Amino acid sequence: MSLLSKAVEGWDPAPVSVTGVVDPWPGEAFARALDLPTRLAPGDPLPPMWHWFHLLDHPSRSDLGEDGHPAEGAFLPPVPDRRRMFAGARVRWHAPIRIGDEVTRDSSLERVEVKRGRSGEMVFVTVRSRFRRGDEVLLVEDQDVVYRSQPSGDRRPTRGGSPERPATLPEEALAGTDAGPPPGTTRVVLDTDPTLLFRVSALTYNTHRIHYDLPYCTDVEGYPGLVVHGPLLALLLMEIPRTAYPDRMVESFAFRLHTPVFSGQRVIADGHAVDGDELVLSASAEGGPTSISASAVLAP
Repeated sequence: MSLLSKAVEGWDPAPVSVTGVVDPWPGEAFARALDLPTRLAPGDPLPPMWHWFHLLDHPSRSDLGEDGHPAEGAFLPPVPDRRRMFAGARVRWHAPIRIGDEVTRDSSLERVEVKRGRSGEMVFVTVRSRFRRGDEVLLVEDQDVVYRSQPSGDRRPTRGGSPERPATLPEEALAGTDAGPPPGTTRVVLDTDPTLLFRVSALTYNTHRIHYDLPYCTDVEGYPGLVVHGPLLALLLMEIPRTAYPDRMVESFAFRLHTPVFSGQRVIADGHAVDGDELVLSASAEGGPTSISASAVLAP
């Protein structure tokens, strides 16, 4: 049995439930961070994926590990020299979460699996969360997180480049990069910097040091620069249906993260409709490989 298989053998964390009232402040603060003209009033539906700013875990400072995450937690596997990477999620909405709602999030371990990839052995953990208002289920989210054992200072392979060492593509792949999106495509652009990353970390109570502590990020986890939050890329993709279809609700959203974006890089997010109600979405650092790919379905 492998090292990681032994580490997670018998690991079966108990479900966790948390209840709170959906306040307008976190969403409006996120809108300001992205310069979005969004105001939220009692009864307004939360924009898609903005539930990530609510019902947050808030561990004590003394409970944090070297990387800024809790040293132990409900769904943190007991992996030695643990490094965490958000891999993707699948979300289905049954009804909107509205400002002023009292909402409960019930989370449980859905799956744990040890796999071997190009960078070595990894543990894939899927946590399912149901958000409900009383007995009414509002949305269900399956979130995938990858953990690997990586001693401090080891360099990790990344394809996204950095502001100092940007990823390069063949000239033919870069042809027309500045020509704008193809016809029928909705494009959203975001310039990243440490201030934006700090605000997103604060809004999500995310103390993972790869987003704000450059010496730790480079010297310990081996990244070439501060890492843009994977959830921020997913949130940026959801601005595409909000822009192109402001009167329609998103019914489902699934995304997969492929390669990091680093602070200082410009993110280009594109989306277009296929088969009527389905949207194909993706984003990358300008001139770089795809960092996130996704699909969304609009409600009738």
